[in-house]
Amino acid sequence: MQDLRHLITFEKLLDDANNDLVKKAQDEGKYAIGYTCYHMPEVLLNVDNCFSVRLRAPRTGSIDISTYYMSNYTCEFARSLLERGIEGGYGFLDGIAGVDACSAMNRCYEHLEILDCNSKPHFFVTHTDVPYKVEEYNIDQVATQMKLRVLDVMHEKLGTDISERAIRKAVEEHNELCRIITEIGNFRKLDNPPVTGYEFHVICLVSYCCPTKQILPLLEETLEEIKGRKTDLKPFYRARVAVVGSEVDDLDFTRLLEESGAMVVADRYCYGSFPGREVIKLNDEEDVIRQIARHYMYTSECPRYMAEEKIQQRRETVDRLAKEFKADGIIYEQMKYCDFWAFERPLASHIMAEEFGWPTLSIDRSYNVHNSGQLRTRFQAFVEALEIKKIRKQAGEEGTA
Repeated sequence: MQDLRHLITFEKLLDDANNDLVKKAQDEGKYAIGYTCYHMPEVLLNVDNCFSVRLRAPRTGSIDISTYYMSNYTCEFARSLLERGIEGGYGFLDGIAGVDACSAMNRCYEHLEILDCNSKPHFFVTHTDVPYKVEEYNIDQVATQMKLRVLDVMHEKLGTDISERAIRKAVEEHNELCRIITEIGNFRKLDNPPVTGYEFHVICLVSYCCPTKQILPLLEETLEEIKGRKTDLKPFYRARVAVVGSEVDDLDFTRLLEESGAMVVADRYCYGSFPGREVIKLNDEEDVIRQIARHYMYTSECPRYMAEEKIQQRRETVDRLAKEFKADGIIYEQMKYCDFWAFERPLASHIMAEEFGWPTLSIDRSYNVHNSGQLRTRFQAFVEALEIKKIRKQAGEEGTA
């Protein structure tokens, strides 16, 4: 297939958190609010004069300084963010909206604030709690915190219009972005899709890391390009996989997987499109902040939610996506030292194999995989196992016929 017109542009935008579109928006008087977690409603950070930037630490090398502050037994993602912050990589931010989802990221936020990693006089770091289950009183709790500890802070520090009208406008823009990403992602259901898993990973990531108004026209053009894109006669992959797990913003992870013969057809991980790119449906009767809080809580697939119904929801979601996108197998991955996925990954991968009948691969990994020989070997072996299973199944069907 021919290269997508904007793919190199998108890749360059992902080379730095403070990318060209972020700079352009700030030159127009907008304020950048950094965040890291789905528990923080992205849409609320895009109200009025603000825009969200989902934080990453691309091209991370040594994390020795952050390890000194956080120890080497904490999540490399959190340490990489802190390292980049200490280096001055987040000096462009006007605020950080954090959630108390895990202790490692809490420590990262706290150090970014305590170590004065940002010198802007109006810069703020705010935290909100995350419950362990979804009940009506929990929704009230989250909605109240989003009002008091996010929107009110944005209004006080940055003069942001936090009226219902402004919030609903942000939801409309967010929904348009989600429709485009979803439509592009749905091409992966085809047997010979006009977009690769790597390309979709790039497209999805830029939608998180760039101001919505700035990136939307490029995404619209890319969607139209993909609609008319001619595919090769033979599909480029040997097996189709769904990837499930913790944060994946490292493009090398998907590149390595697809170089091993797989195609990522469903991205059910943090920074992926499931969840994250679902349209938010609003009614005119209920408080808009409460509706947004409910949407994020019900669609969240994070193992932070430990109630039995949420555990079952996560398994059923993976099963549904794998079927819907015609996956041959499922890869469960986690960042090393990730507290919640360290419990979720081994048990869920076992249950998906034993009770749901899916071939699974379970791995833990570093934040940046670079060109990991170990991962490449495991990916290649998994692809070969999926191929062998497919061949045996076809041979059995032919024998029966």
